[in-house]
Amino acid sequence: MEQLLGQIGMQRKDVYITNMVKCRPTDNRDPFPGEIQACGKYLDRQIELVRPKVIVTLGRHSLARFFPKETISKARGRARNVGDITVFPVYHPAAALRQQSLKGILEKDFERLPELLRKPPAPESQEQDEQQLSMF
Repeated sequence: MEQLLGQIGMQRKDVYITNMVKCRPTDNRDPFPGEIQACGKYLDRQIELVRPKVIVTLGRHSLARFFPKETISKARGRARNVGDITVFPVYHPAAALRQQSLKGILEKDFERLPELLRKPPAPESQEQDEQQLSMF
């Protein structure tokens, strides 16, 4: 994470980092849906207090918090509004360590962050996506 931030002129102290679950799952396993749900109110409160302009979701679990029907491979790199927050999904850095072909994609997505932080675009909203999806 620090390397990715450094490549775009940022440091860890410049960003607020949080997790979907507040307790680390044992054996580095994926969190269970019940664990994510149980921690949801804490995450909502953190977002409310921090009031970010941009949320970068790292991987499929945090993506599902905002766009539950999407896959990370299709959603990554596409900024969209959820309320007044720009949500920008990217692959999780750990996935890029396991699968080297994702490293360049992740770096390219991170290169867009300074622009999103300066002036978030008018991305498509979640509501628009849902309406469009229902047409098919």
